[in-house]
Amino acid sequence: MTAAVRVAVAVFVAVLITQTASAQPVSVQGQLSTWFTLNDADPSTPGVGVRYLPSLSLERRLAESRLVDGEISINAYGFGESPGWDDVDTTGRLKAYRVWARFKTSRFEARGGLQKINFGSALLLRPLRWFDSVDPRDPLQITDGVYGLLVREYLPRNFTVWAWGLYGNEHLKGLELSPTHERTPEYGGRFQAPLSKGEIAFTTHYRRADLSKGFTSVDAGEDPLARENRYGLDGKWDVGIGLWFEVAAVRQTRPALPSSDSGAMTLGADYTFGLGNGLHVLGEYFVQDTSREMATQFSAISLNYPLGLLDSLSAIVYVDTTREDVYRFINWQRTYDRWQFYFMGFWNPQQLAIVTQTATNVGRNPLSGKGIQIMAVFNHGTGKSRSVKSIQ
Repeated sequence: MTAAVRVAVAVFVAVLITQTASAQPVSVQGQLSTWFTLNDADPSTPGVGVRYLPSLSLERRLAESRLVDGEISINAYGFGESPGWDDVDTTGRLKAYRVWARFKTSRFEARGGLQKINFGSALLLRPLRWFDSVDPRDPLQITDGVYGLLVREYLPRNFTVWAWGLYGNEHLKGLELSPTHERTPEYGGRFQAPLSKGEIAFTTHYRRADLSKGFTSVDAGEDPLARENRYGLDGKWDVGIGLWFEVAAVRQTRPALPSSDSGAMTLGADYTFGLGNGLHVLGEYFVQDTSREMATQFSAISLNYPLGLLDSLSAIVYVDTTREDVYRFINWQRTYDRWQFYFMGFWNPQQLAIVTQTATNVGRNPLSGKGIQIMAVFNHGTGKSRSVKSIQ
């Protein structure tokens, strides 16, 4: 999407949002975070970062339980690191984080603009991570949005239909290895239905991928554009313990060439044990097949234990059985009314295979190797209280 089109989208949504200001007070929220990271790189390279996420949201309630609302938020960050504690290397950026407007009734909603779209049952290893880059180990759950229109219809008996159209998203999204061809639309949908003590859903998405960019390549003289169809099936149930699964299949086709198929599956379960304040344990198993000769397998476990009213302790361990790598992460969190403090430790391989580097990362991947990260977060705002994690 060109800069002019992006500006036009932002201005259009801003106008829609500001038209609601006369009916409700303006809600202004903001989150300021700063962090210090030190790992075992040679030479040791400490890094310091700061990020500010201001958010303006407005809403107007109409007759018959109808609602028009919207949100504008900015992602402003800076990061500096210094090999050997001198010669500081700095980077920073100011960009739109969310810019959307929505019309909503009790059974229907349509939201257009720069927004977060995610779905699926898995939490740690997600085959349906098609449009976001959320890392489960990130306390703030920061992720870039996508430009598009999302429509949801809530039918009787808890059936739900989604439909979306995306345009102007030429950067890598989610688990993509190649970006969408510029100036081409993407579209898809999702159908969710109740099933016994849970629900099941089918998802599909279509786009044209440019295989000459990203992490893929094509031979000279070949057409780099591929038609890509994605299909997903997921479900979750509560049968005393939580159980879920998530399956995704991707097919890319090009003229006069064999199709390229890949697939991934996750099985998961969780349970809260009555030990002390309650120990929540979550586990997932993931397998991905990108060809007949190559498969990737991961297992993951997450532990969370509240130490009291202010403190909690959590840990996530990933095991890459294909590469025989282990990823370890532990986090102690203290929460006040407006402040959160995080003390994190990690012990991971230098080359990470879990989360692809995206535009939301600053500096090198902050969780590579062995090290620590300390983060302080301050939330402020007027009007209805909202956390950055709830920004869509």
